[in-house]
Amino acid sequence: MKRYFVFALFTALVACNSNPGGYTVEGVVSGDLKDGSSVYLKKANEQNQPVDVDTATVTNGTFTFSGKIDKPELHYLFIDETMGNIPLVLEAGTIEVNTHKDSLAYAHIDGTLQNELFSDFLESSRALSRRALSMNEDMRDASVRRDTVVMNSLREEYFELQEEAKDFELNYARENPNALISALIIDKILTTGALPVDEIKQMYESLSPEIKDTSVGQKIKKNLEKGDNASIGSKAPNFTAPTPSGEELALHDVMGKVTILDFWAAWCKPCRAENPNVVKIYNKYRDQGLSILGVSLDRRAEDWKKAIEEDGLAWNHVSNVQYFDEIAQLYNVNAIPATFILDENGIIVAKNLRGAALEQKIQELLQ
Repeated sequence: MKRYFVFALFTALVACNSNPGGYTVEGVVSGDLKDGSSVYLKKANEQNQPVDVDTATVTNGTFTFSGKIDKPELHYLFIDETMGNIPLVLEAGTIEVNTHKDSLAYAHIDGTLQNELFSDFLESSRALSRRALSMNEDMRDASVRRDTVVMNSLREEYFELQEEAKDFELNYARENPNALISALIIDKILTTGALPVDEIKQMYESLSPEIKDTSVGQKIKKNLEKGDNASIGSKAPNFTAPTPSGEELALHDVMGKVTILDFWAAWCKPCRAENPNVVKIYNKYRDQGLSILGVSLDRRAEDWKKAIEEDGLAWNHVSNVQYFDEIAQLYNVNAIPATFILDENGIIVAKNLRGAALEQKIQELLQ
């Protein structure tokens, strides 16, 4: 009897591993989605742009993907005639997706370890978002009533919540070294320069070997090994590139008391959305010593020049018109918008500030 049990267990283990690296995504979509609708499985490339991996067809509200994958990797599901997408971790095993066509962002995903970890992270993150929305509603009500006491109290609570949200991601990454989302958080921190490099290295070293071996883990390792030329406190590397009129212009030629180095592109919607704020800041502080150098990552010169004119960007611009080129690599820029604020000595004092935070920093440095 004991011998039979061991044989049965061995047979079960072999059956479970008969398709190593194989994944199946089983999806159920409620909400009267038309039969024949397409579901697209995508992932982000090195430039953070979505690329197609596979396509499935909806039948009776269900769809299926299957294939092989060596290591867990973040992917996204897009569905015809629906808004948004569903992030999931593609990994070996059966991944179950349940969603409504009108609320893809709240899809329920389970069946594999990484997706369960990811779902727990998302649920906690959404809880923080719900608290923020509730505070905003209370603040609007207090504003209508002109209740300054309540407004000030809520404002303080909101700032505390912002710090809590920031700490939540850091703590999650530190406490879950076996989660792919932890590596994604560390990669974001490294890209934005939100922590000193030494702290980021410690967080990376704490990751499990399996997560270090994923594509995002290898990316972090590569960026840490080559060193961050553009970390806060470092001297901004100089470079030269063509202006819209074809002349060569160097960063050191246009340095001001404070300089914003702005990586952007005509095709980048968040960049274009932030441009009016940068225009306002430039007009307000240029006479006090503010200089801006725009570095375009466009592929076509005509798109770049047209966007400068349309958005009224009356500062210096350069571009090699080669997408994420050697200048972007020099500054470890792999997503835009990306901004670096330099002091009068060319030292990077802040990174990736937008909106009111950007103006506040410029005002502080020019005082």
